[in-house]
Amino acid sequence: MSNLDQFRAETREWLEANCPPAMRSPYRSEADLCWGGRKFEFQSEEQRLWLERMAEKGWTAPTWPSEYGGGGLNREQAKILKQEMERIGARQPLYSFGLFMIGPALLKFGSEALKQQHLPPIIRGEIHWAQGYSEPNAGSDLASLQARAEDKGDHYLLNGSKVWTSYGDRGDWMFCLVRTNTEAPKHKGISLVLFDMTTPGVTVKPIKLISGKSPFTETIFDNVRVEKDQVVGEVDDGWTVAKYLLTHEREMIGGTGLARTGSRNLSERAIDALGTRDGVLDHPALRADIAKFEIDSKALALTLERFRDEAKAGASLGAVSSMLKYYGTELNMRRQELLMAIGGSEALNWEGGENGAGDLPRAWLRSRGNSIEGGTSEIQLNIVAKRILGLPS
Repeated sequence: MSNLDQFRAETREWLEANCPPAMRSPYRSEADLCWGGRKFEFQSEEQRLWLERMAEKGWTAPTWPSEYGGGGLNREQAKILKQEMERIGARQPLYSFGLFMIGPALLKFGSEALKQQHLPPIIRGEIHWAQGYSEPNAGSDLASLQARAEDKGDHYLLNGSKVWTSYGDRGDWMFCLVRTNTEAPKHKGISLVLFDMTTPGVTVKPIKLISGKSPFTETIFDNVRVEKDQVVGEVDDGWTVAKYLLTHEREMIGGTGLARTGSRNLSERAIDALGTRDGVLDHPALRADIAKFEIDSKALALTLERFRDEAKAGASLGAVSSMLKYYGTELNMRRQELLMAIGGSEALNWEGGENGAGDLPRAWLRSRGNSIEGGTSEIQLNIVAKRILGLPS
């Protein structure tokens, strides 16, 4: 038996013994996702236990170095773990901006002290991170940001505001782009800083979306103290860190076009809702649309896997992340349109109904935001045109 075969056998045995049965069922709604953090309330003891067991193995961040609590797995082992989780329908134990965004940036740019301070709590799901990027007058032109961190000797004082702060009301800590040099060109003089959101002077105001939910907030800073040892990378060179972090954010958003581990695919949901005739879905046009979606979804999944393998081998995603973000955005909007079509009139029920039908129109409306967050679709297409296709400006 090869080393990888042995690893697969051991992984399969461990998952069978440690993944609670309730964590092998499809997601019913976003409420089933485990975001972690100080404010998070577990939906069940099984959800808590699943996170605890996976975090203890380091498998919430399977490829991160073991010295920070990660799994220390290589690419092949991480792929086997993913396959074995999919085999039993195991849910991801943790969804976290710490895992998807600030964690990779810390691994690349953070000091050893910052890595030791922040990475283990991320892996254990103890801290929920919020993203402080966009401002009222700095959205797609993010480098125009004006939130200022003034040097006070042994610390900074932060003043200004951020808007569309993702899950700011859930956040325990924030990774935040601030201006530390007002004399430099706009892409210079920016730093990425970290701070606890319970620090005096931080005010969070939820923003309700058309879906009726409030995943974004406005965040206001009034003389917020930020310690100097909480700067990621070099002072005034935060734009370099920000661009790297954005590639991970765009890859993450691109993945929204795929059904998450533990979720039923569209064909299964359509058959449950609409039935079959002679063994196939009794709606030819819808059947064709679902088949095309499933093919495109599989193509995106394979493309994501290929680029992730290349990234783990040391290659930079760069402009490819914009391509993935755009395609994943479009795919997710198609998915939500198809779910509405499958749901029929019941899908229009706003206040809820059987099988959580009230979640469908809210998710459909929410999916439109994918084309704005993380850089608008227009911005992503410009990047693809210039940096991948080489088209003239």
